[in-house]
Amino acid sequence: MKPFFQEKWIEAGCDEAGRGCLAGPVFAAAVILPKDFTHNILTDSKQLTASQRYLLREEIEATAIAWAVASCSHQEIDRLNILRASIFAMHRAIDRLQQRPEWLLIDGNRFIPYPGIRHKCIVKGDAEYYAIAAASVLAKTYRDDCMISLSEEYPQYGWNKNKGYPSKEHRDAIARYGLSPFHRKSFRLESKPPEIPFDLE
Repeated sequence: MKPFFQEKWIEAGCDEAGRGCLAGPVFAAAVILPKDFTHNILTDSKQLTASQRYLLREEIEATAIAWAVASCSHQEIDRLNILRASIFAMHRAIDRLQQRPEWLLIDGNRFIPYPGIRHKCIVKGDAEYYAIAAASVLAKTYRDDCMISLSEEYPQYGWNKNKGYPSKEHRDAIARYGLSPFHRKSFRLESKPPEIPFDLE
């Protein structure tokens, strides 16, 4: 893992969570870490256990120079498409940072430029740069919290366990109970994986 992409500018790492889900919002986070930050287990949140992620969240929030989390709702996902909504959630997280970054490290290969700030897209950046990994942990844990909360109102879909992802349990529940108000109507929900459009136009 690398502490920064370049040393001259204030960098924020950005990542999202929940793009492939059938229900609920997509979350994104932006994190500015100290230039000398290192960690022995921080990496892509998908490689960590839930308990590790929540412990890391506390540490990231205490250590970061600035951090913020934002989301786009399922309605916005249906209106914008999932890629646009994911990027707009990142923009909202950047908006909320208490310190303005001068450079953005974006996990993935697509981004809509944020006004006035240069960026670099890095495929699998959450396994390469600490700031992106930190953003992945925050986005994942805050989204999990959201889905666990929604599962109290809609327990039949098992969101407390599957977090809205297309597990067999989740798809079987859709077939049996129909769609909840929080399902993404633009996704193919019954039998095949969701279609994730990449058109930014």
